[in-house]
Amino acid sequence: MDEYNRFVDWDKMDVTVQSQDAKELTCTEFQELKQLARQGYWAKSHSLRAKVYHKLISNIPCRTVTPDANVYRDIVVKIVGKRNSSSLPLPEFVDNSLVPTYCLNAEGIGAVRKIILCIANQFPDISFCPALPSVIALLLHYSKDEAECFEQVCRILACNDPSKRLIDQTFLAFESSCMTFGDLVNKHCQAAHKLMVAVSEDVLEVYSDWQRWLFGELPMVYVARVFDVFLVEGYKVLYRVALALLKFFHKVRAGQPMESDSIQQDIRAFVRDIAKSASPERLLEKAFAIRLFSRKEIQLLQMANEKALQQKGITVKQKSYCFSMYCIVFLRQNVHLAVHAENFKSGIVSVKEMRDIWSWIPERFALCQPLLLFTTLEHGCSLSRFYSHSEGHEPTLLLIKTTAKEVCGAYLSTDWSERRRGGNKLSFFGTGECFVFRLQPEVERYEWVIIKHPELATTGSEPENHASPASSTLSSSSVPSDPSDRLSPFLSARHFNLPSKTASMFMAGSSECIIIGGGDGQALYLDADLNHGRTSHCNTFNNQPLCSESFQISVLEVWGFRD
Repeated sequence: MDEYNRFVDWDKMDVTVQSQDAKELTCTEFQELKQLARQGYWAKSHSLRAKVYHKLISNIPCRTVTPDANVYRDIVVKIVGKRNSSSLPLPEFVDNSLVPTYCLNAEGIGAVRKIILCIANQFPDISFCPALPSVIALLLHYSKDEAECFEQVCRILACNDPSKRLIDQTFLAFESSCMTFGDLVNKHCQAAHKLMVAVSEDVLEVYSDWQRWLFGELPMVYVARVFDVFLVEGYKVLYRVALALLKFFHKVRAGQPMESDSIQQDIRAFVRDIAKSASPERLLEKAFAIRLFSRKEIQLLQMANEKALQQKGITVKQKSYCFSMYCIVFLRQNVHLAVHAENFKSGIVSVKEMRDIWSWIPERFALCQPLLLFTTLEHGCSLSRFYSHSEGHEPTLLLIKTTAKEVCGAYLSTDWSERRRGGNKLSFFGTGECFVFRLQPEVERYEWVIIKHPELATTGSEPENHASPASSTLSSSSVPSDPSDRLSPFLSARHFNLPSKTASMFMAGSSECIIIGGGDGQALYLDADLNHGRTSHCNTFNNQPLCSESFQISVLEVWGFRD
């Protein structure tokens, strides 16, 4: 047995972990390390994994003063004293009832609690860090003693590289990560998201479990493989694996009866038994097959969600609520609370249909309630009045009911006043969060693509080639040479002071018409009198258009988002 066996109950460990000869790791280049981590190069050797972890963690850029092993030896006796380590109370920022053992022996289980208490002493700014027990329990497997494990965890917590996010340490960061995960599910796991919407009263409450899936339910051999890649590639890996777990859950459980009050428990149980559905290698393969947004884009989305929470005053855990480790009682209004049945009145959609739409919008706006800005039933069929009532609101929701009883609409991310920047020309604007959808005769949401319209290819003074390169990454077969350095129009330029070229053609308006681009080649054209419209489409889902190619409008509504 190697020197990293002090805290391990080897009788509970997979024998293949013990049986492999130690190898050496000599590479230092990131790309090579990334490939080796994904391939599991050090996964079969306990001692090699320990050495690799030590090397990777020692290279994390940290604060100038970061607690080390000597600090732990100095403070542990003062903090723990002669108390039984297995019964030590834990700080409020972790859940005392959910500390994974990960095949640790009795000494190791006690060491987890001792290290957590010492970290609480050295990091008073940590207010919410539910993943910490899992990280400590895992790293104890690959540490010679408690002090070494303490130092490695401290380096992870003290990382000061703004581009290298590792572990959430505040309630704000954790809550916004749950919202960001919900946004990513909405974009990349639409079938699973549709299932969650159908069986759950509040999908975000389900998605609030995403870190628990990884750091509470996933078996240790899977957690270790995820951690191998996480230490090399960072936080984005966690999103990838959680999305893959949800995809596997949908594949296995779709079509089976599920109850709303048990969906969270069902997913947790599925993750605990993931070995029945996928090996660690298959799980990672699935995770990295997802064509996820760049790290920079995800960081911007996280910032937007944090900003939305701060504006709502949701920054700390409220003690008046009962919080388990990950089953957060969300302070955001859930879909059923955001769309009040008694206060909601539309001439186009029912409360249930509006709640379905609300489940599609970005999570930071799901904090808001719908506010009717314009309706042809009250304000008439005037495009100028449409603009005057809609301007100053961002985002907005457009709903249309045709005389043939078709119902369609669009989520529009940008203020309609942006149309003026092109002068008298038809000016395109908007972001990749725009989408169009159909509610009647069948429900279907279409992902965005850039409007392809030859005679309208110039956006104001911007040339055609200013369309974001990353938009091609997501909606065409061409791939930019270095997508990690580019920003897609997925996020709103005005929120982050991005250059104008990151915006693309998703919506346009003039005194003569409105054009809205949607997904799968869908585009919606509305005439100035708001009485007539038409659609264009190609390669649509099941060849179903958004609505009739030419239609008459019965009712048109514009909804805003009220705090």
